[in-house]
Amino acid sequence: MQRIVTYSPSFTVVPTHECFNRCTYCNFRAERGASWLSRSEAHRLLEPLVGSGVIEVLILSGEVHPRDPRRAAWFAMIVDICEVALSLGFLPHTNCGPLSLPELKALQTVTCSMGLMVEILSDRLSESVHRHAPSKAPELRVEQLAWAGELGIPFTTGVLLGIGETELERETTLETIARLQYRYGHIQEVILQPYRPGRYETRCTDGLSEGELLEVTCQARQILPPEVTLQIPPNLVRGLSPFLMAGAHDLGGIGPVDVVNPDYPHPVPEGLQEQLAKAGWELRRRLPVYPHLYHRVPPSMHALLSNHLSETDLPIENFLKLHQVDQAVLKQDHR
Repeated sequence: MQRIVTYSPSFTVVPTHECFNRCTYCNFRAERGASWLSRSEAHRLLEPLVGSGVIEVLILSGEVHPRDPRRAAWFAMIVDICEVALSLGFLPHTNCGPLSLPELKALQTVTCSMGLMVEILSDRLSESVHRHAPSKAPELRVEQLAWAGELGIPFTTGVLLGIGETELERETTLETIARLQYRYGHIQEVILQPYRPGRYETRCTDGLSEGELLEVTCQARQILPPEVTLQIPPNLVRGLSPFLMAGAHDLGGIGPVDVVNPDYPHPVPEGLQEQLAKAGWELRRRLPVYPHLYHRVPPSMHALLSNHLSETDLPIENFLKLHQVDQAVLKQDHR
């Protein structure tokens, strides 16, 4: 079998860094009053990227409280940026915190995929790193994944490792993701993100060792269904080969800056290709939605999806071989 590693040629747009959560490990958030991105500013930001090779526009936003009177304006801004991305020929992928069911339905019409990190499903962490982060409540995160499954949204989730969780909490979190996938069939990838210290956080620890991360990678590959891709952020580990051998086959969206971990620059794809080739792996581009979930992309985006397929190196046949997945199983409608 070919040894393939994938990534999404991506550019991240931040509608606002403002966030009502105060996770103590965060290097992203800003206080209320931080600037918001207008539709025209988003257009000026994205237009120069047309023809550059970027396929995915990741809209990654801080969260406005659900009861804040500005919530509707914040959500309208997210939709506007998605529409701008589509108008310029990009495929939007959003990660904007837990959304209401009507918000999910509305956003589904202007995105090809969405995401939300479950991080770690632990009530215990609500007394420590999530003490001032109401939207990190485990039940909200699980509800969001279930709603996305009911709506048939191609979805990315992930775990944040090294924030004070126990081994049992990691296992329970992965098992919960697996159960949701077996029920709905909509989870396309799980990010295994190690916590790494940064300059802006209020809690500084050493985070997870690479040995521990490798153990979690092996565990995740055993627990999660085979069609769920494991993703390792290449800028947060020293060497990729052990994780690839353990079953992680994706490096996520790679662009100029990792806005969540600004102290850890993304490697350029050309350098990654050279590094991986020496270890016997081939780096290939993919879309933000995975091949076996193309049929769940809104019909209005099918032409755009087809246009971008020529820019990728991972047709569905290669995906199925890579994951040893029975195509008949993937075609079942879990909804």
